[in-house]
Amino acid sequence: MAKRKAIRRGELTDDVTRAHLRVGVGERAAAPLTPYLTGKFCEHLGNNIYNGMHAQVLRNPTFAEHLFGAAGRRVDGGVNFQCDEERIAEQVKHFAERWVLPPGGWEQLLESRADGLAFPWVREGAREAVRVSPDVGPAGGRAQRVEVLVGGEGLVQWTYLPLHRVRAYEFRLVARSADLTSLAVTLAAEGQREVKAEARVTGLSRRWGTFTGELVLEGSAPAEALYRLSVTASGTGQFVLGRVLLYPADHVHGNDPDVIRFLRDSQLPILRWPGGNFVSGYHWEDGVGPVDSRPTRPNPAWSGVEPNLFGTDEFITFCRDVGCEPLICLNAGDGTPAEAARWVEYCNGSPKTQMGALRAANGHAEPFDVRYWEIGNELSGRHQINWTTPAGYADRYREFAEAMLLADPSTKLIACGEPPWLRRGWNEALIGRDADILRSICDHILVGGHTDPATDPSGVFQDFMAFPGYCEMLYTELAEKMRAAGVAEPRLAVTELQLFATLGEPKGDAPGRVTRENLVSPDTLAEALYDVLVYHGAVRLAPLVEMVTQSATVNHGGGLRKERERVYANPCHYGQKMFACFNGATPVTVALECGRERLPRVMPDSIRAKVPMDELPVLDAVAAIGADGALLISVVHRGLTGPVTLTIELEGARPTGPAQVHTLTAEVPWARNTLADPEAVVPRTSTAKVSEGALTLTVPRYSVTVIRMPGK
Repeated sequence: MAKRKAIRRGELTDDVTRAHLRVGVGERAAAPLTPYLTGKFCEHLGNNIYNGMHAQVLRNPTFAEHLFGAAGRRVDGGVNFQCDEERIAEQVKHFAERWVLPPGGWEQLLESRADGLAFPWVREGAREAVRVSPDVGPAGGRAQRVEVLVGGEGLVQWTYLPLHRVRAYEFRLVARSADLTSLAVTLAAEGQREVKAEARVTGLSRRWGTFTGELVLEGSAPAEALYRLSVTASGTGQFVLGRVLLYPADHVHGNDPDVIRFLRDSQLPILRWPGGNFVSGYHWEDGVGPVDSRPTRPNPAWSGVEPNLFGTDEFITFCRDVGCEPLICLNAGDGTPAEAARWVEYCNGSPKTQMGALRAANGHAEPFDVRYWEIGNELSGRHQINWTTPAGYADRYREFAEAMLLADPSTKLIACGEPPWLRRGWNEALIGRDADILRSICDHILVGGHTDPATDPSGVFQDFMAFPGYCEMLYTELAEKMRAAGVAEPRLAVTELQLFATLGEPKGDAPGRVTRENLVSPDTLAEALYDVLVYHGAVRLAPLVEMVTQSATVNHGGGLRKERERVYANPCHYGQKMFACFNGATPVTVALECGRERLPRVMPDSIRAKVPMDELPVLDAVAAIGADGALLISVVHRGLTGPVTLTIELEGARPTGPAQVHTLTAEVPWARNTLADPEAVVPRTSTAKVSEGALTLTVPRYSVTVIRMPGK
């Protein structure tokens, strides 16, 4: 491994209002940073992919039996499914509230489900006018039979539409009927009688057919309204639906153009998919081939269903539309090495191979060239399907690695690690048994826990800010163990990153101080600071950390939010976008002198008992030279005291213009963006003059500041 000069932290002082940063431009690392520092992770969880990245607006478009989750996990891992109808009713009501359905909507959902209509569809018409029952689709699986006893009735789903962007919508139905030759597909605003868009599907017969059309909303269609997508029969009779899908006409290969725009604009370098917990029960061959022939399966990790509308081909296309590299995390839970090898061959094999020929038949003659593959997800945890022991995974890793490398020797494999702060011997067993075929181990920085409501919310924030520095210490130890075992160039991949804090039950009569509003969470400014501190650690540890993929793209965790078909960004999205200029840059030496604050240690043992520091510097900083010669400096103010007057002394730098200063901050670390105020926390840009090799900035508390100085 190439040697380089250490990036120094500098000294602590008692003055928390002033700081000094020396940047030694001539003291450069031997190699540039990884280009994958600011990656993301997406999983089939909640509304991350479906009703998130994916543009299709309806829920359960394949009419599958929706499986509701229950408490606990199965013995072999994976979700328990709920059988208690009272508990199911509670979840239905919760869904209706979250989706902002009209009054009484949850009762209609519950009644329709009880009668045999797939959740969350409801009747269009009275109970006595529309009979429903489960049926079988064209390739097996559940379909929906609808018997209309009064003309003009059928079934309906409430949905929001991205009318801020587009008024035309494409629908696709898979249907058959023994009685009817046509169906009407309409859109109308909830509570209004006037139909805003209508199309007629003709040519139905006893045989299954696929029918497409367009709905264009005319007139004064209210943009913020809840809409009703209806499929109805003009006369009496019955019909069977295999699926009903509705896409905005401006979709990009089936995906949301706003999501793609945000991710492309952030210069996203790499995207991890499809898990997460989901992958330990996911079989990739369900998600390739003609989309209307793919099976719908239960979601084995998170409840609900997986319609397989977004599979390998769609993921690769999404990455290409965004401009990022794919990382596939594969099923090492209930999957097999042979299945994994077929997936590698499907993605990377020539059309002359069996799986490469299948890919070509599916419309992709050229290989996808997926370089990075992660063998399993969190398999040390009993929440994971087919979890295993440390020695068990070491055996499993070798089996998978050998099969995959036979399929493509050029793949870069990442082993499923365990957080080193758990100290349960998982990583050590892997290193001890598989060092000869080991190149990289993953970690998931997911810590937090239940917070006592009597806690000072600022203390919760402070405790989280200490954890990335502790990870640096642990990763240094892990690299030494890998090197000692014979791994010549150890690598580590942080493939999930997110702070977790939940509101616990009150203890005694102590007054509550922490609420859901002031508890730091992934959608708050604190997540942005937390993530950038992890990036700082990766810079200091370079080249050890080969990538960071923060959780997640849309809705789950940090990143983007999509509500009522409107997409906006969390603060951490902007923090990642600001730091993206460091991808592939060359680190230079820094020395920072700043004040310190005492850690309160108020969080549960998952953080408090593990972080060895009692005090924390209020600032943290790194610097690098970009490919264009610009000097890049990143500063995080993670303290409660502020602002700090920071003097930056440049040694060996020759700026050719003023410094551009990008700052992301807010009055409190739990500040967040909302649908009502989507730009409450966004970066602000200013300039600063460099004079006699130095510049002075005011660094606000709770902030990320990235400085760019053009130069040679």
